[in-house]
Amino acid sequence: MCGRYAATAHPDELVEAYDVELDATAERSRSVLKNPQQPPPGQPDTNVAPSKQAPVVLTRVPRDGDEGGAPVRQLRLLTWGLVPSWAKDPSVGARMTNARSETVLDKPAFARAAARRRCLVPVTGWYEWQQSPVATDARGRPRKQPFLVTRADGAPLALAGLYEFWKAPEDPAEDPLSWIVSYTVITTAAEPGLDRIHDRQPVALDPDAWSDWLDPGLTSPDEVRALLDASHVPGRFRAWPVSTAVNSSRSNGPDLLEPLPADQLVGAVDPATGEVLGG
Repeated sequence: MCGRYAATAHPDELVEAYDVELDATAERSRSVLKNPQQPPPGQPDTNVAPSKQAPVVLTRVPRDGDEGGAPVRQLRLLTWGLVPSWAKDPSVGARMTNARSETVLDKPAFARAAARRRCLVPVTGWYEWQQSPVATDARGRPRKQPFLVTRADGAPLALAGLYEFWKAPEDPAEDPLSWIVSYTVITTAAEPGLDRIHDRQPVALDPDAWSDWLDPGLTSPDEVRALLDASHVPGRFRAWPVSTAVNSSRSNGPDLLEPLPADQLVGAVDPATGEVLGG
């Protein structure tokens, strides 16, 4: 799964790294949060959690563009946790932060978006929690060690996602705050090495696949499946253990990205070697 990630770039950096034509991060849409988001949407965030609004890259005709105009690659702030257009209650998004690549083209919640509303989720890296094979917590359960996973070559990291529009029934369509624009991250089986952390990982697309993935004119399920299958290229990532401070969605700051000193590890497994670290 992918339940937390870091997104530390400013919008202007994302515009350059992801070949964005229109920075629309100033445009607002409805939030599902009861309290103001911290850090504010669009600001660097080392602990992006479900229900937050975060930068997402998509290609579509701009809201104020001419009808029938050309689609434009845009950077927008979307809510993490996909809310289908037909949902009666937007709270369903809390259960739809991830979509499995194996079934994304078949499930009603995702199929229409997979055909026409695909997006890229720019991340610095994602967090995953490894269950220790030897160490337990105070309740006697396997101890969980958080890891940060990022690209080994430092290239921009883009996760495959889908997005959707949901309108509050009681609000006027012309009010941008009547719309929840949400997204989900697609996951797949973890590659060798990363499978020592967790059995799932996000689908990460290389730059040469971005244009096809974002193309709203590419609607063939077979072509979408081919893009997902081609994305599974082992050896692109590195991972290191980080502080358990990331366990709290309230935690934030660059310290969350720092490798945890070896003397603070307890029963963690090195994803590269399989060696148990810290007893």
